[in-house]
Amino acid sequence: MSERLDRGYFERLYSESNDPWNFETSDYERRKYERTLSVLEGHRFRRALEVGASIGVFTAMLAPLCDELLAVDVSERAVAAAKDRLARFSNVRVERRSLPEETPEGPFDLVVASEVLYYLPREQMLAAQRRLEEVLAPGGALLAVHWRKETRTYPLQGDAVHELLEAHTRLKRTETILEPEYRLDLFEDGP
Repeated sequence: MSERLDRGYFERLYSESNDPWNFETSDYERRKYERTLSVLEGHRFRRALEVGASIGVFTAMLAPLCDELLAVDVSERAVAAAKDRLARFSNVRVERRSLPEETPEGPFDLVVASEVLYYLPREQMLAAQRRLEEVLAPGGALLAVHWRKETRTYPLQGDAVHELLEAHTRLKRTETILEPEYRLDLFEDGP
């Protein structure tokens, strides 16, 4: 598949299930979230952006590390569920946005793109990468995590996303975690 998965695709998924990827109950997701947070351990972020926040399960885990956290998703249904889940966090805002067209204004000390960039075809993924790097604060970090198993549903595969990120970034890759199911790369602005 080479076409972008549009907003309608995600609205249909969320109309069929409140949690289409089992974020709340999946052992895979729990392990991935724990590992992702371990990479960020010891850091405090003044302003962070989570792209593709879905129903806000990981957002709730990330929120304590951030003074301000903006969580965005393309699906209005997902955004509504995330707002309910995250209502207790005064430091979190949730908005419906499409990337790269509606990338919020920075600067952000941290940008998290977890299991989201492979929904875009190559050129749109690269445009999203450029926009995310543009809104990154000096010294900031871009954290990308994607499923590695092959799927014909998405325009890009997870490993291809990370190869494109590395080939086209101005940032320095400072950490990589390769698991059979997912890949995590941390890219940082700096020397």
